Formats: sequence, structure tokens, C-alpha cells
Amino acid sequence: MLVVVAYGEILPGEVLGVPTLGAVNLHFSLLPRWRGAAPVQRAILAGDLTTGVTTMLIDSGLDTGLILLRREEPIRPDDDSGTLGARLAALGAEVLVETLERWASLAPEPQDDALATPAPKLGAEERWVDWHDAADAIVRRVRALAPEPGASARFRGKVLKVLSAETMDSAGEPGRIVAAGKQGFVVAAGRGAVRPLEVAPEGRRRMSGQEFVRGSRPEPGEKLE
Repeated sequence: MLVVVAYGEILPGEVLGVPTLGAVNLHFSLLPRWRGAAPVQRAILAGDLTTGVTTMLIDSGLDTGLILLRREEPIRPDDDSGTLGARLAALGAEVLVETLERWASLAPEPQDDALATPAPKLGAEERWVDWHDAADAIVRRVRALAPEPGASARFRGKVLKVLSAETMDSAGEPGRIVAAGKQGFVVAAGRGAVRPLEVAPEGRRRMSGQEFVRGSRPEPGEKLE
């Protein structure tokens, strides 16, 4: 049997024909939702409340094969791609072992292509925060891109990565800092506002929002882009 986890490439037919029992893939979503290379990031970015893992028979398509087993996992409000991915890896290991143990009795089921959604890798342009978005959408982008590569903004002409953030009940011109002090700093969004909790200024280490305020002294009215 051939088992594939997070390989990221479509296997050619000559490889799929080698195992006598079959070729199985473990995928980090509830297929057919989020077929592709970035199912964890896409689920968080879309605001999904639940995801999971799926074992499937590999065919010539991209995550289109017959489903063997699926197991759900809730997406917590504070999950980022790192924490959610770690839980899915542990859950997936259990489901993969169960799939192999129950192999002879499983009844593979076809996917409903009408329910399929693509999960391509996030492009470089998707890593940038658009402050005209609603605050909750910005926070989801931050979570989806953490811990790596991080959601990016520009402040004083340099890249500022936002690695953790929360929504705030405030308002102002999108991208403008509306508050800065001992509790960190708050940036207005298209609807609501965002308080970065952890950031990484260009060329510097990760730090809390409070540390960034003490070191860089951002002022209300300054703008992030």
C-alpha cells in the first residue's frame, strides 16, 4: 500500500499502479471542501467553524478520489494555521491508522463535485492586509497566515508582520492608528478596528504589541498600508 500525507503533487499513473492494495491520501479538510495545497489556511480565512481530516483513494485528479473515512474538528476562535494544523496532524494520524486497520471492510464513497471548493496556496498578494476589509476578516487573514509567513502591512515605509490580532469596537479611516498606549495600538478597519497582539517589524524579532509601542512609539493618526 502507498500512503501519502501533505505531498503537494499529483502522482503519475505509473506510481499509483505500483501498490497492490491501493494508494491512500490523508487530507486536512472534509472533502470535497478545500481541495488543494492550503486547506487549513483557506478554512480559517473563510471563517469556517468546522474542518477535519479525510482519507481517500488517490486518483489522477487533485484530491478528487473516493472517500474512505472522515473526522471532524472544530476551528477555535483563537486558532491559527499552526495550532489547527497540529491538531489535524494528530487526528489525521489516528484516522489513517484506522483506515489501514479497517481496509477490507471500508466502502469508498464518491465525492460530490458540486460541493467542491479549491484551496490553492495563498499568493504573495494575499499576504497583505487590506485595512478596508472588516476587522473580523483582517483577523482571520492574520490567523490564516500565522505563524508563517505572517500577514504583512507597511508602517513608516517598512514591512510590519502581524502575527496575532483581535477585533476592537472602534472606528476611523481604514489603516489609521486610532489609539496607542500601554495596551498596544489599535488600527481602524473598514468596519471596526484591529489590535495587533504580536508583530514582527522588518529585520527584528517577534514582539508583543505593547513592546512595539514602547520601541517604535506609533502615534494616533499614523497610517498602516
